[in-house]
Amino acid sequence: MIELFPLSPYRHMRLCVALSGGRDSVALLHYLRAHADESAITLSAVTCEHGIRGEESLRDLRFVKALCTDWKIPLEVFSEDVPALAARTGMGLEEAGREFRYGCFRTIVNSGRADAVATAHHLDDYAETVLFRLSRGTSLSGMNAFRAQDGILRPMLGVTRAEVDAYVAENALPFVEDSTNADGSYTRNYLRNEVLPALRKAIPRAPENLVRFAARAAEDDAYLTELAQELVAFSDGEAEIAVGLPSPIFTRACILAMKSFGIRRDYTSANVEEIAALRTLQSGRKVNLPDGLEAAREHGKIVFYRPKTPFSGEIAFTVGARIELFDGVFVETGEGEREGALRADLDRFPGGCVVRTRREGDVFTPYGGARKKLKEFLTDRKIPARKGAFLPLIACGNEILAVVGVEVSDRVKITPTTVRRGYIQG
Repeated sequence: MIELFPLSPYRHMRLCVALSGGRDSVALLHYLRAHADESAITLSAVTCEHGIRGEESLRDLRFVKALCTDWKIPLEVFSEDVPALAARTGMGLEEAGREFRYGCFRTIVNSGRADAVATAHHLDDYAETVLFRLSRGTSLSGMNAFRAQDGILRPMLGVTRAEVDAYVAENALPFVEDSTNADGSYTRNYLRNEVLPALRKAIPRAPENLVRFAARAAEDDAYLTELAQELVAFSDGEAEIAVGLPSPIFTRACILAMKSFGIRRDYTSANVEEIAALRTLQSGRKVNLPDGLEAAREHGKIVFYRPKTPFSGEIAFTVGARIELFDGVFVETGEGEREGALRADLDRFPGGCVVRTRREGDVFTPYGGARKKLKEFLTDRKIPARKGAFLPLIACGNEILAVVGVEVSDRVKITPTTVRRGYIQG
């Protein structure tokens, strides 16, 4: 009997084979069944009926049930209307089918019904996927076509399609054929049936070489991603990346930053290119990203954040009170000193002052400096406009007497004649 793959890694395991009824999965189930006793493998099967091919899908299900009954293999069946799932979620049909299948696999493993689910992906599947992704312009990350997943095993990734076919013929195994596999209008089918055979004819070990290349590319990508991870700074719900990073590191850092906000599949290469373009633009420029995320150039950094709506009202200012401006933001004043707080002459605040956030036309006289627009002051202090919009201000008309947490105006500074020395903090 042909040996498809070594069985030693699977000794004493409870394996559940993902069984579609096609030749690859039938070959995998038969091979494991033939060696189950000698390898102390407890074997079961799972099939995921997706409803994509109508009556043909039901035919496949009947075949799988009959095969498992004949071979005395416990079978678990999951059913889903995948076309309806795709329409409901906005996913493509292929993606929805994959999510359905792997959701079934996770259910089996997480419930403890098996140690792992084994799929029948083989070397030619891997080579086909690599060629498909290369042709569509993928990155190094895309070369990791079959990423390791907890509870998912792919024991046949070193087995060629020809070896599977030989095993099926040697053992006269029954199987069902997906009628769409012969449809050359599908890109993957054309690659599988026309391109890869021609490539193997021209270069006999081309598929194996594609898989080896993909493995090396995945290793390189993992190393670069690890470097990038160390260079993304997270604080106060934001992520920061230095603009001067080498492009391979910068690109991965951008993707890691987006993923930290939950954007895992919705971003595109165009999003990454837009972020990269910020490196050559002036501070303050920004781009809109999926799911309400923004990225902005702020001096020597690219900052990722979700914008908030500034407080637009105002609250009467009272010396000695703690004033809640909005959630988590307050202004507190009092007599005496307080470490880390601004110091001011409390008697120099005129009546009618309010606590609010920045407005157009605000002016400020920095401590010991000349009067200027508040916007210019914040720019001089390298405070981004989006952060400046949330800074609590003590204002009298359009005159800003304190930018809380930053600086007090020269008009309220402590002088030799000050009677009531006080603090301002937020």
